[in-house]
Amino acid sequence: MANKLELTWYGKENEPKIEPRLLIENKELSNTDNDLDTENMLIHGDNLLALKALENKYAGKVKCIYIDPPYNTGSAFEHYDDNLEHSQWLSLMKQRLEILKKLLSNDGSIFIQIDDEEQAYLKVLCDEVFGRRNYISTVSVLMKNIAGASGGGEDKKLKKNIEYILIYTKDYDMLQPFKPTYSYKPISKLVEDYREEGKSWKYTSVLVDSGNKIYIGSTADGDGNEIKIYKRENYVIKSINALMREENITESKAYNKYALKIFQTAMPQSSIRPRVMQKVQELNISGDLFSIEYIPKTGRNKGLLYEQFYKGENFRLFAWLKDVAEEIDGEVYKKELQGTYWDFVGETKNLTKEGNVEFPNGKKAEKLIERVLKLCTKENDLVLDSFLGSGTTAAVAHKMGRKWIGIEMGEHAYTHCKVRLDKVISGEDKGGITKSVNWQGGGGYRFYELAPTLINQDAFGEYIINKEYNADMLAAAVALHEGFSYNPSLETFWKQSTGSENSYLFVTTKHITAAYLQAIKDTMQDNEYLIIACKSYDEKAANAFSNIVIKKIPQMLLNRCEFNKDNYNLNIVHPPVYDEVEDDE
Repeated sequence: MANKLELTWYGKENEPKIEPRLLIENKELSNTDNDLDTENMLIHGDNLLALKALENKYAGKVKCIYIDPPYNTGSAFEHYDDNLEHSQWLSLMKQRLEILKKLLSNDGSIFIQIDDEEQAYLKVLCDEVFGRRNYISTVSVLMKNIAGASGGGEDKKLKKNIEYILIYTKDYDMLQPFKPTYSYKPISKLVEDYREEGKSWKYTSVLVDSGNKIYIGSTADGDGNEIKIYKRENYVIKSINALMREENITESKAYNKYALKIFQTAMPQSSIRPRVMQKVQELNISGDLFSIEYIPKTGRNKGLLYEQFYKGENFRLFAWLKDVAEEIDGEVYKKELQGTYWDFVGETKNLTKEGNVEFPNGKKAEKLIERVLKLCTKENDLVLDSFLGSGTTAAVAHKMGRKWIGIEMGEHAYTHCKVRLDKVISGEDKGGITKSVNWQGGGGYRFYELAPTLINQDAFGEYIINKEYNADMLAAAVALHEGFSYNPSLETFWKQSTGSENSYLFVTTKHITAAYLQAIKDTMQDNEYLIIACKSYDEKAANAFSNIVIKKIPQMLLNRCEFNKDNYNLNIVHPPVYDEVEDDE
C-alpha cells in the first residue's frame, strides 16, 4: 500500500476494542406525551460507548453532526507530562471521529468547534479520518471583542476571542451545496455605525410615489424576449431625512415605514440596461425616470414578471433596500451573506440563562447552531451531537423540526439537557431562536441509558454473562455483537435476529441437543443460514448441518472487545473563550 500523509503520536496504534452496548430506555425520564412515535434520543453515558451502540442501526443515516469537544488545555490529565497528555487527547478524538464518520450519511457533513490549542492538529487528524478531499471549510467565529481592561498585556499570549469550526463531509461528490446563510443587523443600528465610522450609507432615497407609467415602446433581451419600456410621470422621490422632518418621526421609524420603497442608484454590468438606453434614444423621448417590465431567465426573479427603474440621463439602475434586507417583527434588518467569518459576540454576551440552564464554560448560542443546521439540513433530517453539554444542539434541532440524537456523559444529561428539552417541548422556553422560528412547543424524546457490560468475571476469574441481562437483553446484545438486527418473529422462534439475505441468529440459554437441532432444521428452507448462540451444546450437534453453526457464549465474544470497561472519558473542561470583564462602553 502506498504511503500516505498522517499525524503520528505516542500510543496511536493502541486501538481500543469497544464493546457494543445496548441502549435501555428509561421510560420515567422519556418525554413522549406529545409524540409517542418520536425518534429523538437523549442518551446518558460515555459517549464513545454510546456512539458504538448507535453504529449498527444508524450507520449512514445522520445528515449533520455538530460537536464541541473539550479543549486540551494542559490541565486535563494531571498525572501525565504534556507530550503524553496531547497524545491521549488525539487518541480519544480519533476513536470518536472514526465512529462519527460511519454514522454520517454519504451526503452528510460534520462541524467540529475547537480553539487554537488543538485546531491545527485536529485539522490534520480530520484529513486522515475523513480524507483531505472531503474537507470543506474552516469557519472563524468571533466570540468576544477585546477592548479596554479585558485586552491588557499581562500575559505573553494574546487574548483569545476566536474559535474555529472545521467542516468535513463524508463524500464530497455526494454533498449538496450548502444553503446561503446570512447575518442580520437592524438598519437603524447599521446607519449609526456607518455614520460613526465615516462611511457613506447609500440607501437614503425613497420612491414615495411611482407616478403614472406611459408605455413608449419595447426592446428585446439576448434571447429575443420582449422588454416593455415605460416613461414615469408625476412620481415623487424624497430623502429619508426629508420624510423624518415632514412626519416628525425617528430615523428608525422612517426606515421601517418605507423599507419597501427605499433605494440607491447603481451602474451595474448589465446586457439589458444598454438595450433600454438605446431604444429610448431611438425614440427620441426625454425624461428623468423610466421603468421596464420583463421576465428574467436567470437570477432571483427567474420566470417572474419583474419591474426595474432607471433614473437620469445615464440610466442609473434602482437598487432596492428590500433586495438586501428583511423585515422581522416590524424591524428592518440588513442581511449579509456569510462566508467563513461569523460574528457571534452579541449572542455570546447573553448566554447565561439561554435555555433556562446555566453552563458557565462551553455553552454555545442557539443562533450559532441554527446557522449550522440551516446550512446543510432540512426538516426531518437527523442531527447528532455527542458532546451535548447543556443541550443546545438538541434544543435547536427540535425547534427547527429536525430529528436529533444527543449524548451527554455527565450529570448534565439530567440537570441540564433533560430540563432544557422538557421546557422546549412544553413551550416554556422563550429564549434563543424560539421567537424567530415561531416555536410553540410540542414533540418528544426518549431517554436512554447504556446497558451494563455483557460479560463479567466471577470470583474465580471465570467469564460469565452479566446477571443483569434477561433472555431478551442477552439475545439483543449478542445480535448487536454479531451485526444482526434483533427482531424476534412470533411465527418462527429461531428467526430471532436477521442479518443479510436469508441469514438469521438465534440466542438461547437452553442446552442444544441433536434432537433440538433437528427440529429446527426441519423448519428451515435450503437457502436459509442460521447461527445459534447458546451456553452449551452436545458435541454431536456441533457439525450436524452445513447451514447451521453453533457458537458458545460468552466464549464466542471474549476476543472481540473490552468488557467491563465503562469509561473512555474525554474528561476535559472547556476553558472560557472570553474573560468575565465586559467591554468598555
